[in-house]
Amino acid sequence: MRLFTSLILLGLTLQTNIALAQVGNNDHVLNPNLSEAGELSEISGLNPELADRIIAARPLASNLDLDSLLGDALGDDEKSQVRAVLFLPINLNSASNEEVMLVPGINRKMAHEFDEYKPYSSLEQFRREIGKYLDDDEVARYEQYVFVPMGLNNAGADALGTIPGMSGRMVHEFEEYRPYTSLEQFRREIGKYVDAAEVARLERYIFID
Repeated sequence: MRLFTSLILLGLTLQTNIALAQVGNNDHVLNPNLSEAGELSEISGLNPELADRIIAARPLASNLDLDSLLGDALGDDEKSQVRAVLFLPINLNSASNEEVMLVPGINRKMAHEFDEYKPYSSLEQFRREIGKYLDDDEVARYEQYVFVPMGLNNAGADALGTIPGMSGRMVHEFEEYRPYTSLEQFRREIGKYVDAAEVARLERYIFID
C-alpha cells in the first residue's frame, strides 16, 4: 500500500512539474545564446567564423537575428537544416508570423493554429490546443522551439527553472526581490549578479504581472 501511494505521489509530482514548465523541453536543440563555440562549429553548415559571429552578437533577440547573421554564407535549405538543431525558443504570445514560420517543419496552416489560440497562459494550454491537430510526438517536437512568458511576481521556482541556462541560485535571486513593479527594477536587481547582456537574455522569458 505504501509503495502504491508513493507511486501515485511521484506521478502527481511529475505531472505538476510538466504542467509548470513554461519553456519547452529542448535538450536536443542548441540555444544560440548559450552554446559554446565548439558546439556551434560542429553543426553542419557552420564554421568557426560563423560561430564567432553568433557569439559576438549575443544576446540574440530572435531567430530573425540569427538568420541575418548567417547572411549569404548559407542558402535557404542550409539555414533550415541549421535551425533544426540551433534555435532560440520563440515567445508564443508575441512572435511575429515571420519568426513562427522559421520553426522547423511548420507550415502556414499550423502557423495559423499557433496564432489562433493566443494568448497562451501555459505550455499545457499549447499542448491541449495544438494536440487537436497533431499527435503527441509532433506536439512534443514543436514544443522544443517555443515558450510561454512567465509572470515575474507569481511564477513558481519550477517554472523559472525551465528558463534556458537558469541556475538554482538565479531562481532564488528572481524570487528574492519580489514584488517587481517594473522591468527597470528587474534589470537593476538582477544586474547585481550578471552583466547587462545576461539580464537581457533572461528578460525575454518574463513579464511584470
